Amino acid sequence: MADVDMEQLSGPQQEALQQYMHVTNQEATDAIPLLERSQWNVQIAIAKYFDGEGPDPVAEAIAAQSAPRESARHENLQESLWEAAAAPSRGSRSGRTDPAPRVVPQQPSTHRSPWLLGLLLTPFSLGWSATTALFRTFLYILSWLPASLRPRAITHSVTAGFRSTAGRRMLMPRDTASRFKREFDEEYGPNELPFYEGGIAQAHDQAKKDLKYLLVVLMSPEHDDTESFVKETLLDPSVVSFIKDPTNNIILWGGNILDSEAYQVSTEYNCTKFPFSALVCLTPKEGSTRMGIVKRLAGPMAAQTYLSELQGAIEKYGADLEGVRAERIAQEAVRNIRTEQDSAYERSLAIDRERARQKKEAAEAAAAAEKRAAERAAAAEILKEKRQQWRVWRSTTLLPEPPAGDKNVVRVALKMPEESGAGRVVRRFPQDAPMEELYAFVECFAIEEEQGVEMGEGVAKPDDYEHEYRFRIASTLPREVYEPSTTATLGQKIGRSGNLIVEDDPGESDEESEESDDDAE
Repeated sequence: MADVDMEQLSGPQQEALQQYMHVTNQEATDAIPLLERSQWNVQIAIAKYFDGEGPDPVAEAIAAQSAPRESARHENLQESLWEAAAAPSRGSRSGRTDPAPRVVPQQPSTHRSPWLLGLLLTPFSLGWSATTALFRTFLYILSWLPASLRPRAITHSVTAGFRSTAGRRMLMPRDTASRFKREFDEEYGPNELPFYEGGIAQAHDQAKKDLKYLLVVLMSPEHDDTESFVKETLLDPSVVSFIKDPTNNIILWGGNILDSEAYQVSTEYNCTKFPFSALVCLTPKEGSTRMGIVKRLAGPMAAQTYLSELQGAIEKYGADLEGVRAERIAQEAVRNIRTEQDSAYERSLAIDRERARQKKEAAEAAAAAEKRAAERAAAAEILKEKRQQWRVWRSTTLLPEPPAGDKNVVRVALKMPEESGAGRVVRRFPQDAPMEELYAFVECFAIEEEQGVEMGEGVAKPDDYEHEYRFRIASTLPREVYEPSTTATLGQKIGRSGNLIVEDDPGESDEESEESDDDAE
């Protein structure tokens, strides 16, 4: 699967792939085959990645069927003895390390029996408790014998019995590590050993992920060599500085076998003697995801011997780990470049989208402005037509000029605007005519001059139209502006005669300039 087509994966498979890659930091080309072999179960795939994959029964069966059968062998007793003697040497030459399984502490499960059954079994439980107490007392007395006289089976029974009766409450892995560190400091004083503050499974995973060495130290408080090993070897300044040196990439995890987690580690690591140390690291030559025990250190030993053994194992497997680190760095660089390229593409795409959006908004704004201008132009044309229709209609409803002999009139001399070209106009109006009549006369003066009243006959008043006069009439001395009122009469406002001026309304000119500015925008 050199080329992985992500589009062929279903939604749950893509989600499982993302979860697996987030935990293991593997590439998709390596992760998908392992997930397929695990039936796309993320937990099983992660366990296979950290613990190593076991043998495939189906593949072994197929290989066994396809392999040629060996011819029958005949050997004598001497040849068998020679092969038995040579077997250990062949095993040592293979150089394959023991696997370091990922130990997850198991919580003890307790099941309460029914109360009636417990009541019936109470005599038996009391007898068993008494017998067990006597047996433990006997084992405790035997434990005071010298080690040379004390049988190993009794020693193991005492250890197991003390472990079960020590009263150490089982805690979570992080709390167990904190308790071990606290007891270690109380027993041997403050120190600079960087014990890992977590469970063995977490330390195992971190060492595998970060390509570091995991140094597991198991101690038994009842062992005679524990105190000397800690004080003379483990707390030796050279050993402490070597473990603390970040360039050595060592994760130190310690445990007391009285704790369940450390006891399970001693069982899985085949610990036969205390104090016990095991150096664990990734063994890429034996498997890309296999963690192996590259060095076992059991029993007391000098600090320099302990340190030289650790240095030799680290130097032996350091080149392999450096190769894996370089490969991971290259993969991380490729991943970062791909991420930067994707980010740059996304940014460029976002810029293009923003430009397209702005262009679309500008086009929509221009179209809307054009539409508004067209609507305003149409409305202005309709308004102009209605205004002209109103002027024609209003010219037919003007009051006729009173005859020359009528004395109840108001004589008005109007100075028309210069653009009209009419100059000075004199007209008589009835005294009870409203001021609006004077405005209507000025508004319809041009129509009367050009068309006459007969031309406007038959023209109706436009619907939905309210006429506005775009000029004003004022007197000169003293200056007074007369509004086009329908209630105030000419006789009340002007008197018998008056010299008036027709002026353009400045408000109308301002509105027209604003409309022209809007159209320009």
